[in-house]
Amino acid sequence: MSEVINKINNDAEARMKKSLDTLKSGLEKIRTGRANVGLLDQVSVEYYGSRTPLSQVANIGVADARTLTVSPWDKAMVQAIEKAIMESGLGLNPVTSGQMIRVPLPALTEERRKELGKVVRKEGEEAKVAVRNVRRDAMQHLKDALKKKLISEDEDKRAEDATQKQTDRFVAEIDKLVAAKEQELLAI
Repeated sequence: MSEVINKINNDAEARMKKSLDTLKSGLEKIRTGRANVGLLDQVSVEYYGSRTPLSQVANIGVADARTLTVSPWDKAMVQAIEKAIMESGLGLNPVTSGQMIRVPLPALTEERRKELGKVVRKEGEEAKVAVRNVRRDAMQHLKDALKKKLISEDEDKRAEDATQKQTDRFVAEIDKLVAAKEQELLAI
């Protein structure tokens, strides 16, 4: 294979791996029953006109196995943080006591487990879309290289096949991660 094809394939591999890593970290945040400060990582709050991650405007701690605590650094942020947690789609209802926000984690009901299963599948689908977008970009780069006569038609065909196999491998890995997380949710 030519250097151009290797460069395109290596770039695609790296970007697909990044999508997979993003999915892994996203799935880790979906709770399975225990309080974990990572649960609130995806929550962002309106702070002086811009969206800011919660961890950059407050201390997040674990009070006990089923309760998180959030202590805003700016006391005026209590209401905004409470609203951001409620609107995060995590199914959490924060309780404010003075400057401290307590976030009790409800027990996982069968209904909540099914909801979380939907969230897991949605995350998996988003990761697949990201991987397919990388494939599309790689295929476009190959077509451009073919037009510029940097690679032959045979090399282009082989490279497209390799890119498709790479995509299939990552999609299968995503399916495996999603299935494992769904089993974990249902096992508790």
